[in-house]
Amino acid sequence: MLTEYFLKIATKGNHNYTDKNVRERVGYASGFVGLFVNLFLAILKLITGLTMHSIAVTADAFNNLSDSASSIITIVGFKLSNAPPDKEHPYGHGRIEYLTALMIALMVMVVGFQFIKSSVDRIINPKAIEFQVIPFILLVVSISLKIWLSFINRKLGEKISSGALKTTATDALGDVIITSVVVLSLLLSLITEYPIDGYIGILVSIFILYSGFSLVRETVSQLIGEAPDGDLIKELKECVLSYEYIVGVHDLIVHNYGPGRVMATIDAEIPYYIDLVTIHNIIDQAERELSERFNLHLVIHMDPIGFHSEEVLNIMNKIKGRIKKEEFVKSMHDFNIIDNNDKKIVVFHVVIDGKKVDKQFSQEKFREELIELVKGINPDLDSNIIIDMEY
Repeated sequence: MLTEYFLKIATKGNHNYTDKNVRERVGYASGFVGLFVNLFLAILKLITGLTMHSIAVTADAFNNLSDSASSIITIVGFKLSNAPPDKEHPYGHGRIEYLTALMIALMVMVVGFQFIKSSVDRIINPKAIEFQVIPFILLVVSISLKIWLSFINRKLGEKISSGALKTTATDALGDVIITSVVVLSLLLSLITEYPIDGYIGILVSIFILYSGFSLVRETVSQLIGEAPDGDLIKELKECVLSYEYIVGVHDLIVHNYGPGRVMATIDAEIPYYIDLVTIHNIIDQAERELSERFNLHLVIHMDPIGFHSEEVLNIMNKIKGRIKKEEFVKSMHDFNIIDNNDKKIVVFHVVIDGKKVDKQFSQEKFREELIELVKGINPDLDSNIIIDMEY
């Protein structure tokens, strides 16, 4: 209920979460709330840690301070990523949001390294913890605040598909675990004089490092470029096939330039005898409607099919029959035989299921096998074979 109310205020009642202005407002709201909550918690825990002489609590305080800096980065990141395209960046600045998430993750790791050092020093030079009820209660309250912060950032991140906010949510959940462990160490100090504080500090630091590393790995994967969502691929292909005269599709490629900045290209197979104007109008309609539906920029390329002679069909079927025996071959398309001066060249694409081949698989070796196959059918034919890997 509180989250929905927060969303209503942040979006001003506009629930179109793919709209860049709505995304920016949600990002700002998350950033400012995170900034103030984390600053409050950092000051609270720093005073508590110094009062109780606890390195674990002090480490947790500086962790919250780094979270405040992360919130500032989130705010700036959303502002910069929403900048319009320019000459140097014609596809916009959406990937800045990924860089924002990466910076947050690296800051988390820096805090972890710093407090491993401090915790080791506390083990070597132990200090008694002075347990006090009021600071202890304040730490418990801080756990509740962090749970809420994690929940709301997770919800906001899911609503606007933001890696930066999901990273912030994961970080906040990590803080809940960290503070809970610190609270446990304070309780244990009541029943033992053993200098457990430094060891708890190391555990907290290791968890901080692990969280940071996981976030770095996830964000770097997005920057390198991840495979598109399988459901999106399936649904997009089905939608393109639903248009009149389109009998097949292949070579769907999705380019992601940041949240809300996705481009896709696909080849649509059309019977060769349909007139060009009719096909152009259908493809134009499909591009327009599907771009709006999936919130991306779709370009459809037309491939005419069914114009082959009986001789060409015979050669194509022989090749298709042979390659389909390979478990890793998904399909073959764009088959044609073209005249090039005195030579005839067989041209076609073979789609390989990347999940069904191992690291030793050689595209070049498989291509050579296919060239030999074509030569076996007709020695006078040359080949131009394109291998498409699909994962």
